[in-house]
Amino acid sequence: MCNNYSCILEKEIRLWKNSRERERYDNMADAFSLITTLQALEKAYIKDLVEPVEYTKHCEKLIAKFTAAFRQIDGDFSRIEDFARKYKLDCPAAVLRIHEGRPITVRDDRGNINKAIAETVSLFINLMDKLKLNIRANDMLQTDVRELLDVINQMSLIPSNYIGREKISKWLNILMTMNAAHEITDEQARQFQLDLETCYSEFNRLLASTG
Repeated sequence: MCNNYSCILEKEIRLWKNSRERERYDNMADAFSLITTLQALEKAYIKDLVEPVEYTKHCEKLIAKFTAAFRQIDGDFSRIEDFARKYKLDCPAAVLRIHEGRPITVRDDRGNINKAIAETVSLFINLMDKLKLNIRANDMLQTDVRELLDVINQMSLIPSNYIGREKISKWLNILMTMNAAHEITDEQARQFQLDLETCYSEFNRLLASTG
């Protein structure tokens, strides 16, 4: 025989009264889990802890699953922000991603494609000019390399097997291991210049084939 306190501890506490309510709580649990996972994925991508291709694949899957789960509970929450506020979720990156409905690597090119192309061309030329002028310092190169890789990854007309994704990513990783004032060697600079010229040529070929 148990005392009142132990009986309370041993008694199963249910949040639902019937199967319909249980389904509702299950859907809310799914939405909670998916939005926190998406937030973690966004932070991992920002910190370069996940490759763009893997990020894109998992992000698309999480957005689709969250949309399906939230549809089951949108009678209780008119907006994602209301759900996040009620359950004290600090997930601004995930909320933004869900609102946009696509990974950050997939740009909505409508109306932006010409701007994206111009930005890519400018970054290619700027980097190649810097190397020709014997600019070798990491802090003079890394930002342009990162921006070039970002804009390429965000352009939907650039296929996943575009050579620039691999080569530019390789140089970004090299620069990220160096201190700001450190310089790449002359041999590295020559190889970097060749890789950029190859990537730029292939980029122009892709534009010509899609035009």
